[in-house]
Amino acid sequence: MKKLKFLFGIHNHQPLGNFDHVFEELYGQCYQPYFEVLQQFPRLKTTAHFSGCLLEWLQAHRPEYLEVIRGLVQSGQLELLSGGFYEPILSSLPEEDAIGQIRMMNAFLESEFGCRPQGLWLTERIWSPHLPKIIAQAGIRYTIVDDTHFYYAGLEERQMHGYYMTETEGFSLGVFPISKTLRYSIPFGLPEVAVEHLRHYREEWGFDAVTYADDGEKFGGWPETHQWVYKEKYLHNLFTALEEQSDWLETMTFGEYLDEHPPAGRVYLPMASYEEMMEWSLPYEAGLRFQKLQKELKAAAVDEALTSVFLRGGQWDNFFTKYEESNHLHKRMLYAGRKVKQLPPQHQETSGALRALYRSQCNCAYWHGLFGGLYLNYLRHALYAQLIAAENSADELLFGTDRGLSVEVVDFNRDGCEEVIVCNPEMNAFIAPSRGGALMELDFRPACFNLSNVLRRRPEVYHQDILAAQEKDKSEGNQPHSIHSRVRFKEKGLQKKLIYDRCERYSFMDRCLAPGTAFEQLPTNQYEEIIALDGEPYLWERRDDPVDPQVPFVLRLKWESPSDNSREQHLAVEKTYTFDPRKAALEVNYSLHNKGEKPLDFIWMVEHNFTLLAGDAADRIYVLPEGRLKDSRMKSEGVLRDIQTLGMRDGFFGFELQLKYSPSVELWRFPVETVSQSDEGFESIYQGSCIAGCWRVKLEPGQSRQLQAGLGIEKR
Repeated sequence: MKKLKFLFGIHNHQPLGNFDHVFEELYGQCYQPYFEVLQQFPRLKTTAHFSGCLLEWLQAHRPEYLEVIRGLVQSGQLELLSGGFYEPILSSLPEEDAIGQIRMMNAFLESEFGCRPQGLWLTERIWSPHLPKIIAQAGIRYTIVDDTHFYYAGLEERQMHGYYMTETEGFSLGVFPISKTLRYSIPFGLPEVAVEHLRHYREEWGFDAVTYADDGEKFGGWPETHQWVYKEKYLHNLFTALEEQSDWLETMTFGEYLDEHPPAGRVYLPMASYEEMMEWSLPYEAGLRFQKLQKELKAAAVDEALTSVFLRGGQWDNFFTKYEESNHLHKRMLYAGRKVKQLPPQHQETSGALRALYRSQCNCAYWHGLFGGLYLNYLRHALYAQLIAAENSADELLFGTDRGLSVEVVDFNRDGCEEVIVCNPEMNAFIAPSRGGALMELDFRPACFNLSNVLRRRPEVYHQDILAAQEKDKSEGNQPHSIHSRVRFKEKGLQKKLIYDRCERYSFMDRCLAPGTAFEQLPTNQYEEIIALDGEPYLWERRDDPVDPQVPFVLRLKWESPSDNSREQHLAVEKTYTFDPRKAALEVNYSLHNKGEKPLDFIWMVEHNFTLLAGDAADRIYVLPEGRLKDSRMKSEGVLRDIQTLGMRDGFFGFELQLKYSPSVELWRFPVETVSQSDEGFESIYQGSCIAGCWRVKLEPGQSRQLQAGLGIEKR
């Protein structure tokens, strides 16, 4: 019987925007010691992938590490995989961007390590049937995906060996199936367990080759793994065990195996990812039902071989419907990309606009599962900063520095409704008439900062684990609990923060509240709207004539309570935006008119949701002209009376946002905090601050009231 070929690979990545100390910590915990151990076993052949985000950090901070990798590559012990340079989800990109990202990685590997990659690491193993065409056009011969993908295509476990060929429009690609059994046992079980699995594949099923490929961070970077993998010598013992089985087992790189062995067959894979990702992508209600079904099937002892083929979650693209913020970020990336593509190719490169666009495509902040991802505001900020920088470069080259103001009407987020995008050299403003004329996004372009980057509080399936743990605490006295193996809390009282918002957290959101509404009802969403116009579509005047870039732009919107309502509460609202052609400034004027037959008495609230990223930082604070704030942190809350101006000062990024009201308002403010899970446990995360200006309004029949709210941003 021939030797079994063990194809062993790791994938190393840190997201764009992660803190430098995290890169440094993981370098010491797993990236560096991994290759220190591998160098002790020169006869072993392995494969590795590094994302461009990590490679750029290593190049800047640990160039000696790249020398180690270069030596392993040149000796033939290590094969390097290509991939989208900034670790994008390839299937979510325009084809030219996907190919461009792969070619950027190919060029980097050839320049830095002297190798031309044959294989590709597929980000999050997210497969789409059109990918062979993209990947093959970038000069790649194979990729690696989970055996899950093959099960969904109807194959069985006995067929999960070697590699298969697939194609799209005649563009061929080899695909290797990753063994889930090995993925779950390495590095968490004893080395002998992995060896026994390999022996079983060879002797019982006659496999010629088996694939293991998974996150390199499992080898020291995941919680509690550094002690096991290096201090207790798991990795050393695993590599020793592999060498000791050399009479029937040998390691080989994927490229070598592809060159020397024919495929096991042809396959067409459906859209898929690993099992957990597909479950995470399900909408909340569907996720609850899916989890319930899983438990019922397990209790009924249904064969796992059946459920693994015929029971699956959603698809990665579901994140664009599950989280409006993910869709907004994705469509903003596409919108910025269209601007960059208007530049001549040489200017795309030399201006840095194309690289900034590619950086904004890093996948981590577009989705959420076991890891923080989308919930981490600094990861979202990093992508927005890059796409705004790309836009700045493109606009300056296309239209010059004295371009003034531009207005575009387009369904940029692909929701079937048009948005109004107003830009000048200092500011981008995205207005949604279909959502109450709300300000969806406000960018301060000199700082490449999206101040509207605030995540909505929404239910998650894992919130049920928090509530269950709370009930268990009452009966079992704070004993450890379980999510998979246990439920871990990074702070106390999280169940009190499980509050869910009615809609996305935009700004210039209009609410008509009952006159007795108290501040405490706003953070908990227990307020009553006496006239429901929250998020209702506003009529607006669409101007088809060209906009003069040197004069202010005016956008007029209107809303009126339905005519079939009781005429006792018949309110008409006119909402007028005025944009400065050169400054980061806008005004919104309200005209409220009682068209009913009886008096109206209500609180008119204009709600803003903005972020300076940090809730407790001393250099991110509220400021008042009178300086009378006892607690100026962005995380502070409470009521301020008789306010005409409130500042949000960012000493780190060097700007100040000023909110202005006329006449003066009672101002309510509170931090928006979400509850999410990560690999280290459950925690609350500051997303931004809600600031609501409130006027008490009393209108007799036929009477009107004029109110004004505005903002401006300046460098400091």
